Amino acid sequence: MFTTSTKFNLAIAAGAGSFFALLPAGAIAQELTLESLRSETAFVFNTLLFLVGGFLVMFMAAGFAMLEAGLVRSKNVSMQCLKNIALYSISGIMFWIFGYSLMYSGVDGGFIGSWLPYSWPTAGAINEGDYSVGSDWFFQMVFCAATASIVSGAVAERIKLLPFLIFVAILTGVIYPISGSWKWGAGWLDGLGFLDFAGSTIVHSVGGWAALTGAIILGARKGKYGPDGRVNPMPGSSIPLATLGTFILWLGWFGFNGGSQLAFGDNTNASDVSRIFINTNFAAAGGVIAAILIMAVIYKKVDVTLALNGALAGLVSITAEPLTPGPLTAILIGSVGGVIVVFAVPFLDKLKIDDVVGAIPVHLLAGIWGTLAVVLTNGDASLMTQVIGILAYGAFAATASGALWFILKMTIGIRVSAEDEYDGLDKAEVGVEAYPEFT
Repeated sequence: MFTTSTKFNLAIAAGAGSFFALLPAGAIAQELTLESLRSETAFVFNTLLFLVGGFLVMFMAAGFAMLEAGLVRSKNVSMQCLKNIALYSISGIMFWIFGYSLMYSGVDGGFIGSWLPYSWPTAGAINEGDYSVGSDWFFQMVFCAATASIVSGAVAERIKLLPFLIFVAILTGVIYPISGSWKWGAGWLDGLGFLDFAGSTIVHSVGGWAALTGAIILGARKGKYGPDGRVNPMPGSSIPLATLGTFILWLGWFGFNGGSQLAFGDNTNASDVSRIFINTNFAAAGGVIAAILIMAVIYKKVDVTLALNGALAGLVSITAEPLTPGPLTAILIGSVGGVIVVFAVPFLDKLKIDDVVGAIPVHLLAGIWGTLAVVLTNGDASLMTQVIGILAYGAFAATASGALWFILKMTIGIRVSAEDEYDGLDKAEVGVEAYPEFT
């Protein structure tokens, strides 16, 4: 007797046979060969992966906005919301004008791509390779915007809007694409064998270096550090908002890492994407649990903001290689990220580097760790090559970002006045207060 599954398959086969019987034999041979059907199906599913992954990464813009809105004081919330929607918009346009070509056109083992605008396929184009070029551009663009979002929180509560947006335009149009070309554009680091699956270094550390140089050149918020070395807490406006932002980022990371498989058109790639999802989730969970345990042991209290950043640090840590680790290794890699956050945040305060949301420990330091951790599970990785890549990206991103911040400081200025900082940037720079009933 036939099973239900067998009957269903036979019905499908009979229906398909009836359909093909109505077609001329030549048409079947020319238009519906098995190979062409496979190619067409792979094209559709690969393109779908880029688009869905891109949607999820785009939603991370909301996550960054809510995280930052929750961790800044109520008088600066509107400013953070404005910065985030502006930086996402600027990133998309700049990546279209310069970024995509700089990153992917004609790099050929070198250090930079083409300054010429990318030549888009015409409407209705069929032969675009293994996936739609437009879907790839969209996916790469939202990664670019995420790099700029990293900077926003670190320099919050004391930076002027205009110089920040100018910085974002150059970061997303020039600095990030050039650095990305070295690996993802088949540049010189790719030739050396440097591995960074979804961007622990290329996205997160580059954004982290830009944030670090900005925080140093901008200086700390007034009253953050006392003359005797005391650190004065400046609690954020809303822990629920910050928690919501973290969960949104966690969700978006499945697109960030899963989409970076770059293919979804066969059993192997589909299975790999599912493993990437699992490892991504394990690493985030490991980061949270490690941060909670360390704080409970050392401080006897658990700071929820460090737990939130523990999740993000775990996510950043696994991003360089989310496919090859097993579950326990993924948890370990993420846990180290959580530990980094707990110890790095007070260390930065000792150095009087004022990072409002903890972006530097999460994205820069955990990004470095994640890039090194690739060698734990990927037999193709060389520790020396990974270190070379980390140093190269650090030197370029820190130098380029630092120079840009310094030029902006010396020309139009980057910091608001002491009076505007005291009143809040919602009032001074935006004119719309997020919580007017409390001010």
